[in-house]
Amino acid sequence: MYKTFSMELAGRTLSVDIGRVAAQANGAAFMHYGDTVVLSTAVSSDAPRDGVDFFPLTVEYEEKMYSVGKIPGGFNKREGKASEHATLASRVIDRPMRPLFPKDYRNDVTLSNLIMSVDPDCNPDVVAMLGCSIATSISDIPFDGPISATMVGRVNGELCFNPTEEQRLASDLALTVASTAEKVIMIEAGASEVPEDVMYDAIMAAHEMNRKVIAFIQTIVDECGKPKKAYESHVIPEDMYQDMVNFITPEAMEEAVFTDEKAVRDANIKAITEKLNERYAENEEWLPFVGEAVYKFQKMTVRKMILKDHKRPDGRAMNQIRPLAAEVDVLPRTHGSAMFTRGQTQIIDACTLAPLSEAQKIDGLDRKVTSKRYMHHYNFPSWSVGETKPSRGPGRREIGHGALAERALIPVLPTVEDFPYAIRCVSETMESNGSTSMASTCASCMALMAAGVPIKTMVGGISVGLVTGETDDDYVVLTDIQGLEDFFGDMDFKVTGTHDGITAIQMDIKIHGLTPAIIKEALARTREARLYIMDEVMAKAIPGPRPEISKWAPKIVSITIDPAKIGDVIGKQGKVINSIIEETGVQIDIEDDGTVSVCGTDMDMINKAIRIIETIVNDVEVGQIFRGKVVRIMNFGAFVSLCPGKDGLVHISKLSNKRVPTVESAVKLGDEVVVKVVEIDKMGRVNLSIKDVTEEEKATV
Repeated sequence: MYKTFSMELAGRTLSVDIGRVAAQANGAAFMHYGDTVVLSTAVSSDAPRDGVDFFPLTVEYEEKMYSVGKIPGGFNKREGKASEHATLASRVIDRPMRPLFPKDYRNDVTLSNLIMSVDPDCNPDVVAMLGCSIATSISDIPFDGPISATMVGRVNGELCFNPTEEQRLASDLALTVASTAEKVIMIEAGASEVPEDVMYDAIMAAHEMNRKVIAFIQTIVDECGKPKKAYESHVIPEDMYQDMVNFITPEAMEEAVFTDEKAVRDANIKAITEKLNERYAENEEWLPFVGEAVYKFQKMTVRKMILKDHKRPDGRAMNQIRPLAAEVDVLPRTHGSAMFTRGQTQIIDACTLAPLSEAQKIDGLDRKVTSKRYMHHYNFPSWSVGETKPSRGPGRREIGHGALAERALIPVLPTVEDFPYAIRCVSETMESNGSTSMASTCASCMALMAAGVPIKTMVGGISVGLVTGETDDDYVVLTDIQGLEDFFGDMDFKVTGTHDGITAIQMDIKIHGLTPAIIKEALARTREARLYIMDEVMAKAIPGPRPEISKWAPKIVSITIDPAKIGDVIGKQGKVINSIIEETGVQIDIEDDGTVSVCGTDMDMINKAIRIIETIVNDVEVGQIFRGKVVRIMNFGAFVSLCPGKDGLVHISKLSNKRVPTVESAVKLGDEVVVKVVEIDKMGRVNLSIKDVTEEEKATV
């Protein structure tokens, strides 16, 4: 026997079946929102995982192609590895859920979301997040929920909640907010330069919507929830911790961690750890806790100094940015490149331009998004933090950071009509000590401008952190957090934007939510910092987009033809278009709407290809001048190919101003000649002349 619970949410019915499926999971919620169906399950291991000092949580988001009536592409007709969207959706769910599990919980927990049916008007991402909240809250797994999530759009200045497909396409805001009943716990946003005050109001409006959903979820928990099971607490023995503090001393720990050199700090902590390992070498009970105890001691020291004494590890003021540097053209043969340095965080970004045919094809659940022309990829090698490990390709963090920088810059890119290029930016991490994603945004913006991409305006990014005390009003916001402040602090609030507004937000926290006052201050701090970075650093390295693209980049010229003539340009089995490509060495892409993009490195050849295409699709007129090739010789004249499929005759009397005894004495097969159209007879045959072409006319082709 199962139970169904329903509520109206943003004009559609949200219903949840409990006990209908997946009965052997610790908790399961069969979610229906419109025609979107998602099964969310929560499962925990019976015992803690041995040898870990963290909470092993896994969030899965499985996109099933049958949910949108598709069979997976490629040779293997099964769903394979998670798509980029699925990876990002998993991260968005993980971020608000993780802080609400006990910090000392060491049992493996997996939250799985099976996307089984997709209604384009009911986004499955938010349904999956609600499903995870419900499944975990009704399970016996320790969890301090529930949470809720709401998506917010803005169409014509009006906010809309959980927007439909049509609203999403028209919206200048794509905001997701997750909350507990009291506070905001996660923010993810993409926006077209939305002002800070508008963004704040949208966040608060989403929070109010979340509170209504949480009240609904609580009724489900009250009726169907299981008692939370006891678990093996993994805490540092108090007597061991006190012995360590007395042995090392708070003063020595403060001296060890308060330095602006990450390598020096790491060496200091390593020395302390070695002392403790030696001290507890024969104490089998305490020795396994040395690493965690040192971490806790560092954390308590850093938080106390920041919160009580307003002292940061590197001596900066609370709103001070680390030393900045920026330059462009660091990679001479790339289409555009830039290096951005902030303290010990450094990114080199390379921009590549290519024809639109190089845009990334997407085989996903979104029926309207099948490709993307702007791609941002982020790489984080182990040597950037002084570590050694094999490269296994991009992980979830790398994919997430790349997507954030991509989202930050999309609003300022030129339209396809104005700039018919596919664009790829790659951010290579040279050194990392906090917020490389924001450095990637700055470096990518400069690389785009260096490549001659006519972006609308400059984009900068910065992250702020947080250290909280015992009460809601006891907190310190930190501008430009470094790695140590991120590890031991409570928040990583990343914001990108222009002078006019925000383009992207990503907020991670380790506590149970933020108050409105903290959110408002974080938005204000990030605006102040990013304006300084753009005006005082980036603009001095490159003030704006270069007027021309790099000499190493392919040149692309677009024209529009009658869609009915596309077949003429392509020809039977592609013979016409292939002959143009062979003759000119260009790349030609034709869209269904008649847009023809010609790409190459030689402008003369590009122009030649365009002339050939225009000749094919346009009627030949008397007086036109062409450069063509002699393709056939008869005793009465020579036939000249004006373009594939269009030939004309130069009569022997029109070959030269001088007497011509034979056609071969004036032209030979394969010769390139400049001709003028002198007549089109009643049969549509084109008659040409060489002798009637003036020197000025020759120079025009």
